[in-house]
Amino acid sequence: MIAAATLPPLREELTIHDGPVGHDGAPTWTLHDPLRNQFYRLTWSAFEALSRWRLGDPEQVAAAVSAETTLRIEAEDVGEVLDFLTRSQLLKPSSPMDVARLLAIHDAHKTGWLTWLLHHYLFFRIPLVRPNQILDVMLPWVGWMGGRAFRLATLIALLAGLFLVGRQWNVFTTTFVDHFSMEGLASFGIALGVAKIIHELGHALVAKSYGLRVPTMGVAFLVLMPVLYTDVNEAWKLTSRRQRLMVGGAGILAELTLAVWATLAWGLLPDGMVRGMAFTLAATTWISSLAINLSPFMRFDGYFLAMDALDMPNLHNRAFALARWHLREVLFRIGEAIPERFPPHIQAAMVGFAWAVWIYRLTLFLGIAALVYHFFIKVVGVILFAVEMGWFVLRPFFVEFGEWRKRAGAIRTTKRSRITFGLFAILILLAIVPWNGRVAAPAMLKGKDHVTLYAPSPGILSEIAVATGDTVAVGAILARLDNPDMTLRLHQAERRIGVLKYELEAVGFEDTFRNRAKAIAQELEAVTAERTALLRDQARLTLTAPIAGSVVDLSPMVQTGQWLNPKEPILGLTAGGQIEAYVAEDDLPRITVGASATFITEGMAGARAATVTAIDRTAVKALTDPQMTVPYGGSIPARFDNKALAPDVAVYRVRLSVGGESVSTPLRGQVHIDGERRSLLGRVLRGAAAVIIREWGA
Repeated sequence: MIAAATLPPLREELTIHDGPVGHDGAPTWTLHDPLRNQFYRLTWSAFEALSRWRLGDPEQVAAAVSAETTLRIEAEDVGEVLDFLTRSQLLKPSSPMDVARLLAIHDAHKTGWLTWLLHHYLFFRIPLVRPNQILDVMLPWVGWMGGRAFRLATLIALLAGLFLVGRQWNVFTTTFVDHFSMEGLASFGIALGVAKIIHELGHALVAKSYGLRVPTMGVAFLVLMPVLYTDVNEAWKLTSRRQRLMVGGAGILAELTLAVWATLAWGLLPDGMVRGMAFTLAATTWISSLAINLSPFMRFDGYFLAMDALDMPNLHNRAFALARWHLREVLFRIGEAIPERFPPHIQAAMVGFAWAVWIYRLTLFLGIAALVYHFFIKVVGVILFAVEMGWFVLRPFFVEFGEWRKRAGAIRTTKRSRITFGLFAILILLAIVPWNGRVAAPAMLKGKDHVTLYAPSPGILSEIAVATGDTVAVGAILARLDNPDMTLRLHQAERRIGVLKYELEAVGFEDTFRNRAKAIAQELEAVTAERTALLRDQARLTLTAPIAGSVVDLSPMVQTGQWLNPKEPILGLTAGGQIEAYVAEDDLPRITVGASATFITEGMAGARAATVTAIDRTAVKALTDPQMTVPYGGSIPARFDNKALAPDVAVYRVRLSVGGESVSTPLRGQVHIDGERRSLLGRVLRGAAAVIIREWGA
């Protein structure tokens, strides 16, 4: 608290206005600083003290308030008001010390051009117009839009528009898809601009209708994206919560009204450019108003509406202060005074709201950092990404750690602090100690050797001698086929051989055969060779097992008596077992050939010991096991690329051998491989370093 024998004078341009009734029923007042266009909510005691500020002495002010009102305040209470006025720069400098203090505050806010650029390229404002007089002219022309008749007409238009859209829903959704083009994006931008102009005019005109001054309207740039804004800070002068809500929500109401009439116009207009513009206005306005402006997590309309609805100025700052206090009490229980007292349910809601805002902003700032990185050239992008991460993400943590350091003496003495730091120590140990020596990867257990058997030539399947899962030895009969044409040709060849042999035997007593003896011998040789080939082909129609193993892939569509062609598989044989695992790029250096592993099938149905036998050193381009991918229930994200499943992340194929019986059915699961032990922190740092090196050199 600032102690002073004589109270310094207030700045002469300050004004005080009646404020709304507080939560406790006490009156409040609003102090306006016109130079900075800022407003401050005054309590009853602060207002009474300021009303007697001219007395110049804290003791006299406190005595006068206590004597002339039902309040009972002390000089210390007046000193707290003085502290507030000093921090807010609401006092007139009346001594060299006051001037020096103001100069020190000014110098503290001065920054170099580089610092200013780094922190203002994300968000800065450019005032464009001073609309106060223009709004005075416009208000009589648009005042009818706030009347009961127009509101009723808009409600009817809403119902009619929704009815027409419902009848043409397929056309509406098709139009939405068709807008994903350059022309559609251009019309989207124009419609968004029109909607935002109407949005800001809604704020300004409603504020003007309540007698408020609207000093500026302009454009702000959020990550170089233009966003219109209107200064309606004078809404704090309004004592009616309903009027403040109307000023805060006027922009959203104006946009939604535009969307209603645009939706109706789309339903009534014929196809053409005008109908397309109506669609764009309708779709754009609904989305921008409801999805963006109503968010209370940033300082958009939703935040100010929440403040006015709850009658809680500076909602973010007050919730943040309460959440920081709550965090320190949970972690250390040092018994600090609560920043503000609220009923338990309101206090819990504000703490939860603060954490929701922090999480939302953390996500948003990470997204902005990524956007900044990709928007600029690589070198500049990396630097700006680091700046954004440091300033918006890491800096709040270090600021809070600084507050802990200031309270180090009190923190060290509490039992809760010892428990908290003990848990922190355990977490740090878990992060830095290389306790994890297992590499987990999705894997598929299947046969090591696999043979698919086809029909050697067209034929009729006459017998299937095995069933799926049967174990067979080498040479075992699996199936038989018949080829009637081949059988007929074989019979014809045998009869011809008999005839030719008879003719050769009759050469000695028949001149006709004697003259053709050489030709008969050659023909006999040819027919005999044909029969041999037919017998060989006929023998191939009996399918035997080329390897010992288990029968798999026996198609239920293949039935006896069915004609089969040589391109149609009949069944398969598999022998032994092999695991194919897909290891992430970061884990690949941790494993070696010969490492032990355990394969666990899905559903924990069983485990098998395995050994690493081969490690691919190039990433998989296309996955041969669709079951391993996300579209088919696996865990590897993949996409279809040129009729093949290409993984979205870098994975490497690792083969492992398993003992035991042959695997008749492929099994999906996960393999855990013994690898190099690495700490969690080390893995994070290696990953970050790899990304930085890769992107810096890209």
